[in-house]
Amino acid sequence: MKHEIHYTEDALNDMDLLDNSQRKQVKKAIFKVSTNPLPKKEGGYGNPLGNKGGTNLTGLMKIKLLKLGIRVVYQLIRVDKIMKVIVIAARSEDLVYKEASKRITD
Repeated sequence: MKHEIHYTEDALNDMDLLDNSQRKQVKKAIFKVSTNPLPKKEGGYGNPLGNKGGTNLTGLMKIKLLKLGIRVVYQLIRVDKIMKVIVIAARSEDLVYKEASKRITD
């Protein structure tokens, strides 16, 4: 049931901003979730987003890397079995969610 991982250009830029240790951990987490990126209520690893910090992120999901304080926001494209990574950023004051909202509307 593994989904193909696609990164937006912005997400690739986000990845480049991480140090090597963080990058390895984030890639490992994304790969793990790609084996079953469905929402948790459907037996997957995904944490669905809704309204976060005044932004509507319905249809997107997140991966939380608690020790790093990093969130990965992705979109699940079920028809094509694609996990589209949109944002990789620190959670600080919900900025990651605001950035996700901006990127999906651009």
